[in-house]
Amino acid sequence: MAKSLSSFKAASVLAVGLALQALAPAGYAQQTGPGFDDPNNWPQYHRSYNAWRFSPLDQITKANVSKLKVAWIHQPGNVTHGLQATPIVIDGILYYISADNNVWAVNAATGDTIWHYKAKLDPVVKDVFYQSASRGVTVGRGKVYVGTLDGRFVALDQKTGKEVWSTQLTDMKKEFGALFSAPPQLAGNILFGGTTGGDQPVIGKIFAVNADTGERAWTFEIPKNDPKSWPGDSRSQAGSTAWMPGTYDPTTDTIYIGTSNAAPDYYPDERKGDNLYSASLLAINPKTGQLKWHRQEVPNDSWDFDSAYEALLIPHNGKQTLVHLNKSGFVFVMDKDNGKLENVWQYAENMNWNKGINPKTGEIKEPNRPEVGKQKLFCPNLLGARSWNHGAYNPNTGLWYSHGMEVCNTVTGAKQEGGLPINGLSLGLSEITLVDPPGKKADGYLAAFDPITGSVKWKKRFDLPPISSVLTTGSGLVFTGDMRGNLYAFDGDNGKELWKFHAGSGARGGPVSYSVNGKQYIVIPTGLGSHAPGFLSGAFPEIKDLPGGSALIAFSLN
Repeated sequence: MAKSLSSFKAASVLAVGLALQALAPAGYAQQTGPGFDDPNNWPQYHRSYNAWRFSPLDQITKANVSKLKVAWIHQPGNVTHGLQATPIVIDGILYYISADNNVWAVNAATGDTIWHYKAKLDPVVKDVFYQSASRGVTVGRGKVYVGTLDGRFVALDQKTGKEVWSTQLTDMKKEFGALFSAPPQLAGNILFGGTTGGDQPVIGKIFAVNADTGERAWTFEIPKNDPKSWPGDSRSQAGSTAWMPGTYDPTTDTIYIGTSNAAPDYYPDERKGDNLYSASLLAINPKTGQLKWHRQEVPNDSWDFDSAYEALLIPHNGKQTLVHLNKSGFVFVMDKDNGKLENVWQYAENMNWNKGINPKTGEIKEPNRPEVGKQKLFCPNLLGARSWNHGAYNPNTGLWYSHGMEVCNTVTGAKQEGGLPINGLSLGLSEITLVDPPGKKADGYLAAFDPITGSVKWKKRFDLPPISSVLTTGSGLVFTGDMRGNLYAFDGDNGKELWKFHAGSGARGGPVSYSVNGKQYIVIPTGLGSHAPGFLSGAFPEIKDLPGGSALIAFSLN
């Protein structure tokens, strides 16, 4: 009898264990905390507020990734500027946005459309410079949030796609087409985000509304109202927007958001101050819109070196350290609570716009600025040491996987005379040409960096710079794509190529991973687009002949 009871207990324990295993996320080694929580989903733009772009799922491994097959393909049917979005996935439903503010809810296991929202846009969107492209949506509070191409925040019902509210935030005609190309983000019940316009004669702003009602909460004007910082009338045409998504740290109730270059980009003669808060990382109170602290990374930016990129929070020496790359080719490592510098390291291989940056103070040594009527060579180029496509941090390897481009440009500065049309850019130049670095061939790479010190574990070279974002997973895989439409999985330890798939058109958006019914999926947006390929074609003529497209491709093991 005792033996039978023991057998019954053992069988019961085994049954419970198997049941719990069946309910567990696909191939997930259980850990907790930001980056590991909610492993089955991709609930926000960078998956977690620390901006890692890391999925802890590990059903797809280095040993079996070569067996990945297409699970489904979703084609939105509009291809202008490609597919630049990072999808959001919550409870088996995938949400994304395609050209011209078309929003889709898709069955994440089958690719079937659940609902489709097509924005009714003001006709002015056909007249502006930044047309058609959008980089994502935000999902929360029962809604799907969109920043529109005609200057609005819009909330859709998460279940039906029906419009709940719409709030006009910019005056498109007066503000040179200041629009939202990136998804606004949530900070509790506040929805916040900034517009395009860093290269246009506007006062850049960050807007915030009540996420439930759309009622305006606050507006933060990025150019500081200070004549020492912006002499004369320069503030009124300062540019200095915040065109990429910020992040929200709920542990300190803080918004982190980067800002763009000052305008006119290459003609700083009439704005000879530090030009706060352009080319800066800002920490903002989401309830009030008040500035907590700032770190200006490129004072008096004269090279179009935005600081608009993601703010990584990396565990280091027992605390969370903020790591921030900007276009200038440097990474700033700082205290996340006050912006105090801990290190500055050089990201770009080819850099000649200064003689270095003091890692303790951030002081730029001997800046080499553009000059009116004189052609000068600057490295990196106006697109940056990396474009806006995001890197990914893996807490298991301690490495940050991020792309780079080694391309320079010649610039001849000039005072811009006369008024600009609505689609005009305030660049302050008479000539700009993308060229090879001195004595080298322009190219790009995917690299594995120590995010604190900048030491390089490995680099994978590409003859055309990749402009896709990166995904890394719990099994140590790194996923990305290139401009020719090749999609890759690399070994995060050494950069070895483990899987490759040709999608037909290049990758510009953000790969994600999630699980539905115990199966892990990798989804990669494809469809080459944005203005970057057009600029890069000056140095890489082949780009002009690369095909466009727009397809969301899901992969699984079976």
